[in-house]
Amino acid sequence: MTEKGHEAALETLLREERVFPPSEEFRRQANVSTEDIYEQARRDPEGFWAEQAKSLDWFKPYGRVLEWDLPFAKWFTGGKLNVSYNCLDRHVKNGGDKVAYYWEAEDGEQRTFTYSQLLEEVCRCANALKELGVKRGDRVAIYMPMIPELPIAMLACARIGAPHNVVFGGFSPDSLSGRINDSEAKVLITADGGYRRGRVVPLKANSDEALESTPTIQKVLMVRRTGEDVSFVEGRDVWWHDIVPGQSAECEPEEMDSEDMLYLLYTSGTTAKPKGIVHTTAGYLLGVSYTHRLVFDVKPEDVYWCAADIGWVTGHSYIVYGPLANHTTGVIYEGTPDYPDRDRYWKLIEKYRVTILYTSPTAIRSFMKWGPRYPQSCDLSSLRVLGTVGEPINPEAWLWYYRYIGGERCPVVDTWWQTETGMIMISPLPGLTTLKPGSATRPLPGVEADILDEQGNSVPLGGGGYLVLTRPWPAMLRGVYGDPERYRQTYWSRFSGVYFAGDGAKRDSDGYFWLMGRVDDVMNVSGHRISTTEVESALVSHPQVAEAAVIGQQDEVTGQAIFAFVTVKGDVEPESELGEELRQHVATKIGAIARPKQIMFTPELPKTRSGKIMRRLLRDIADNRQLGDTTTLADASVVETIKEATSRAAVTGEE
Repeated sequence: MTEKGHEAALETLLREERVFPPSEEFRRQANVSTEDIYEQARRDPEGFWAEQAKSLDWFKPYGRVLEWDLPFAKWFTGGKLNVSYNCLDRHVKNGGDKVAYYWEAEDGEQRTFTYSQLLEEVCRCANALKELGVKRGDRVAIYMPMIPELPIAMLACARIGAPHNVVFGGFSPDSLSGRINDSEAKVLITADGGYRRGRVVPLKANSDEALESTPTIQKVLMVRRTGEDVSFVEGRDVWWHDIVPGQSAECEPEEMDSEDMLYLLYTSGTTAKPKGIVHTTAGYLLGVSYTHRLVFDVKPEDVYWCAADIGWVTGHSYIVYGPLANHTTGVIYEGTPDYPDRDRYWKLIEKYRVTILYTSPTAIRSFMKWGPRYPQSCDLSSLRVLGTVGEPINPEAWLWYYRYIGGERCPVVDTWWQTETGMIMISPLPGLTTLKPGSATRPLPGVEADILDEQGNSVPLGGGGYLVLTRPWPAMLRGVYGDPERYRQTYWSRFSGVYFAGDGAKRDSDGYFWLMGRVDDVMNVSGHRISTTEVESALVSHPQVAEAAVIGQQDEVTGQAIFAFVTVKGDVEPESELGEELRQHVATKIGAIARPKQIMFTPELPKTRSGKIMRRLLRDIADNRQLGDTTTLADASVVETIKEATSRAAVTGEE
């Protein structure tokens, strides 16, 4: 291939041959076990989504299924419904004794909410918000820990037609104020603090700092979580326990238009200003309930646990709205998987008899590093479906998850989607799809995707390129808040007429999709465009490696050289011989072109509180640049440790 050809294609180097068809036992009980649903969706896409929309309760029927004026979509126009009603009231009408949430605190405190109890709490909160002056259309900012009042507040906003803007509780005061100001929020709902690994996160103090520059905020509604002394601004601040419990447990839901905004959620952009992603009512609710039901094969008796934070889109879609719309029993956990010990997740699964677990590849690689003895100490026999979300999962982590958590009996559904897509887009169906470790397999019924080269041509099977979505879908973002031109430029200008996801992908000979990370995370080594994901997967396939992050470091000869940061498993001593062994291992698995020039062993990798590796900071360290924003790191000290080690290596010539 010429150098120009290398520029035009994302090279696909790794091959994964292992396959896992669904068991006959699972197939017999599965929600989907034949290809018919794919054909129905292909033959008549709008008719397909109209059929799915019958699962929602409508106050007024819609007129048209889809109005598409590229790049702007409207779904189910003219219809009226309420998200809170669909998540709560309609279930309670048929008996509200089913558990909606088991909540467990970091310190072991427990609370259980039936659907009836959750509806009453949501109505009380909704009435309190009205008393605080919130009207239909007003934006409400929410900055809270993982406590039940967080989904209650979201559902209360949905009930009265006030779009919410949830800001992840790990974000800084500057991040909070920026999101409040962009959304022009009228009220902030927060807490005195939250708990993380036994320490208090000062949410109210952060809020006070943020509110010094947020002129639109009129009231602050505050939950007492930690009991710490916090400031209280008379006339502005209101304690939850002083206003919510005394409200009426009845609140009529607003009849919302299908296209009314349900929420804003901010995602980082290439500029300093985050993008306010707009999600609306009917299409979003349909998308998340449909995908939750199909992808996880959800049954009435399931106990489902999405181990994400509600502050991210995963929590919005698959802790709150999708599961509740499907009348599912869920688990919410306040803490981390390693506090007070590394068996916490497995003890929770044993305790609540969890049947479906949805977590991130980063968490799974941490579990690998800690070793199988922790899950093996607990009874995980209740599990029947496993899911992953957040980034591509390397095959070895997939297999570890399948073997040690699923007992080689639970299908693993590796899901691809984004804040912008609102719902899962590419995923296996557990009773139908033959699984390949590391592949998200195929677009779901009703979703159409393709992989394009630089010129916008569809790549053949076996090729790699840019992932695009070629048809509108119900839960798609409706724009960037207040900035339609940014929406058009960011998502629709790269290739004509299709949505550009910003991710690289390859498609194997069976048509399965393999996600290869953000296009920004592609290295150009001697004219070869190599995905960081593939090199990381090769490194983690070595039996002594738990986790790896790979970046392209500036190099005078090759343009970029591969620099790998590696975390070994708990009982392994990282030595220089292992570094050479790993370089050769990558060359054997992928080819000499992908051999890392430098390997650095580090006890941890810099990750956000949601578990994503911040390769941007590793690039800053490797190229000796000033570090970018570190406020979302779970542990900022990790970066300093790596910086010091990198400096020593530069002086001593270590690798």
